[in-house]
Parts: sequence; C-alpha cells; structure tokens
Amino acid sequence: MSKEGSVTPEEFTGWRKILWPIHNFELKKFLPTGLMMLCILFIYTLVRDLKDTLMVSKAVCGGAETLGFLKLYGVTPSAIIFMILFVKLANIFEREKLFYVIVTFFLAFFVTFGFVLYPLRDVLHMSEETIISLQQSIPTLHWVWPVVGNWSFSLFYILAELWGSVVLSALFWQFANEITKVHESKRFYALFGMIGNVGLLASGSVIIFCANLAKQTAAVDASSDTFGTNLFYQMAAVLFFGALLLGIYRWMNKNVLTDPKLYTPGEGTKKKSKPKLGMAESFKYIMTSPYLLMIAVLVLAYGISINLVEAVWKGQLKEFCPDSNDYNAWMGRLSLTTGSVTILSAVAAQNVFRKFSWKVAAMITPIILFVTSALFYGFIMYRNGVGADAQLMGFSVLFLAVLVGFIQNSLSKGTKYTLFDSTKQMAYIPLDPELKVKGQAAVEILAGRGGKSGGAFIQSTLLMIVGGGAKLSSLVDILGTIVMIVVIFWMISVAGLSKKFEALTAEKAAAEKESK
Repeated sequence: MSKEGSVTPEEFTGWRKILWPIHNFELKKFLPTGLMMLCILFIYTLVRDLKDTLMVSKAVCGGAETLGFLKLYGVTPSAIIFMILFVKLANIFEREKLFYVIVTFFLAFFVTFGFVLYPLRDVLHMSEETIISLQQSIPTLHWVWPVVGNWSFSLFYILAELWGSVVLSALFWQFANEITKVHESKRFYALFGMIGNVGLLASGSVIIFCANLAKQTAAVDASSDTFGTNLFYQMAAVLFFGALLLGIYRWMNKNVLTDPKLYTPGEGTKKKSKPKLGMAESFKYIMTSPYLLMIAVLVLAYGISINLVEAVWKGQLKEFCPDSNDYNAWMGRLSLTTGSVTILSAVAAQNVFRKFSWKVAAMITPIILFVTSALFYGFIMYRNGVGADAQLMGFSVLFLAVLVGFIQNSLSKGTKYTLFDSTKQMAYIPLDPELKVKGQAAVEILAGRGGKSGGAFIQSTLLMIVGGGAKLSSLVDILGTIVMIVVIFWMISVAGLSKKFEALTAEKAAAEKESK
C-alpha cells in the first residue's frame, strides 16, 4: 500500500478518474491553489475588459485605432522593463514576500485608478481641445495623441495586460510548480484550467451586473457619471478578490507548505529550463528547420490574424454601443461566452483527438477564423459601400458585423485555448530532445512575440501612412486581404506540418518497437 504522499492516478477508476482524480487529503492543497487561479483570472478578465472600454469608448478622442499604438509602443517595452525589475526584486525578496510585493503593487494601482485617478481625469488629462490641436498639427500621429493625452487610461491598459503575464504566468505557475509533485501535476493542472474558466464566467457576469447597476443609478440621478459608478463597483470587486488571493496565499504558506505530506522542498515539478536564445539566434534556428518554421507560421498567423480582426471589431462595437456602460457590458458577455466555449471546446477536443487526425484538429481554428473573418469584413465592406444606415435581411449591417465579430472572438479564442495550443504542443513531441527544447524556445521567442506585436505594427503603420483621423473600418479592404492571406498560409503550414508530424511519429514508434 502506497503512502499518502506518493499516491498515483492509477488508483482511481471509472468517472472519478476522468472527472475528479483528487484524493481527499490532497484537497487541502488542490482547492486553495485552484481558487488562487480563479481569483487571478477573475481580476484579469475584469481589468482586461475595462482597459478596452476606457481606450475605445471613454478616452477623449480615443478609439480602437489607439490600441495598436498602445500594444506596440506601450505594452511591449513595459513588459521588458517589468521583467527586468522582476528579476531584480526576486534577488532581493524571498518567494513569499515577492508575491505580496508585486500583487499589492498591481492592486494598489487598480484601486487608486478607480477611486482617485478616474474621478480626477479632467484635471490630469489633456483637454479635448489640446488633443485635437495636436492631431491637426501632426496628423501622422493622429491616434498617438489620445494615448498620451489620456495617460492614466493608457497606464491602466498597460498594467492590465501585464497582470496576466506577471501574476498568472510568472508568480502563480512558479508557485504551482514549486508545491506540486510530478505525479500530482498530471491530475491537477487540467483541473486548474477548468477552475480558472469558472473565474472567467464569474467575471463576465459581474461586468454585466455592474454595467446594468450603474445604468439603474442613472435612472435615479441623471447627472451622475454612470461609467464612474460602474468602474467603482468593478474596482471594489478587484480589491475583494485581490485580498482573497493574498489571504489564500498566506494560508497556504502557513498550513500547506508546513505539511510534509503535501509539500517537500525541492520535490515540486520543475519546468525544463529553456535555453537562453537571442532573437537573431532564434531566427537562425527556425530558418534551418522546415519543421520548426511551419510551427512558427502557425503561432505567428494566429497572433496577427486575431489581432487585426479584434481591433476592427472593437471599433464597430463602439459605433454600435456609444455608451461606455453598454460597451463594457458587451465585453463582459464576450468573456462569459468565451469561458463557456472554452469549457465546451475542452470536452469536445478529447473526442476530436480520439476520432480524427492531428491535421483535422489543427485545421479547426484557422477554418473558423477564415470563415468568420470573410463574413465580418464582408459586412463592413458592404456598409462602407451602401452607407452607415445599411440594412440586410431586416437587420442593421452594423449589428450583423458586431454579432459575427462577437461569435468569431469567442469561437477562435475558445478553440485556441484547447485545440490550437494542444496541437502546437503535440507537434514538438516527435522531435529529438535537443531540437524539442531549443526549437520550442526559438518559436516562443520569435513567433510568440512577433504574433503579438505583428498585428499592432500593421495597424499602426497603416494608420500613420494614411494619416489624419482614418479609422480601421476604412482600411478593411487592406486588413481583410492581409488576414485572408495570413490564414491561408496558416492552413498550408498545417497541411505540410501534418505530413511531417505523421512521418516522424511513425519513425519514432517503429524505433521504440525495435528497441523492445
């Protein structure tokens, strides 16, 4: 009979093995860790949807066109600076204190923004007249001036983006890898994702509730700032879940990390250290391997295509919902729907992988993006040609564009988190150990960063070339063509990679059979 600390998943049978492979004594560690992930994703969803609402719908002279400039020239350099600071702080503070310092910093800013900076925005920000004057004097930077003029909104946008990469990707997973043993991770980690998606569902519901509650306040007091009320409620929710996160983390350090049955220092799961490859070395590594190059195309294509479509959709949503509370409520519905689609997609993915080939599973995400992008851009082109009040099948074309974009965002992200990410990781399996480790690092460094900033670069460059107050919706002919070409290359790469993947898998299976 095995000791409690070394129980293996084989001890579970039937539905318990599939749905809840957790031993009762492990609940003391598993549930608090899962709740930490829920709190982090709850806060991330709230601030992520608020950041878009602020810059697109609430910022003076703002719009979806500002997002490309913010991502490229704000988020990217800030992420680099923050990671440098993170390493320095890690050398100063021990792990537990580092968690408190960084999480408290983010929470302090979010609360200060909601309770102080936003109410004082008219005093702290540039006036509308100043921003318009700068736009007229330097039209090439037309969409840069709202980013600078609404500086506290821009800072909120940047820190909301960093919350996901710093608190979730760095702090949480470092902690989870430290306290979770290898045999536990095989059972725990998938369920952490499911619990995290509950946070996504909960946050979407809270966003909708707060937006509707703020509008009800306006019915009583027409002079009140309804979005300010909405923001106040949501920042109060951020503060509550942030305090809950810190409380759970403190409790685990006192009660779980002191329990030898649940935690032994040095026995946690360890991620394989990725080789420190520079951008130039990563590019060279990928270009010398056609197999890695095709994986890189997949990652790059997803990042560029989703970025280009999402930005245009947010611009259309602003036209459809000029009221900031309505806009924010739609973003909440998107988060709620995306969470539901992700959970359903995770269940469906198991059947897809079991009944169909890798190629079929990998093709689903680009096919969804291709079809929905064609419809989405088609509606906008039709509206640009016929007029802003264009109707089709008894519906406003603007509404149809917003609806298709909404469906596209939820479906593409839901399948990305399940089918796309899974097939991408599976593609590395047949590679030899060195190519697997170095190749994955190279793809994530080059294609991962390129995909995130590539779409932003295309948007911002086109807007600067056209100049003036050009909107993304006026560039759909160009943007739509780019997206279609990118997704076609994506599907071609899937087809080519599938052949190589199957061949390498067969070779590996044959070699293992001979060695037995």
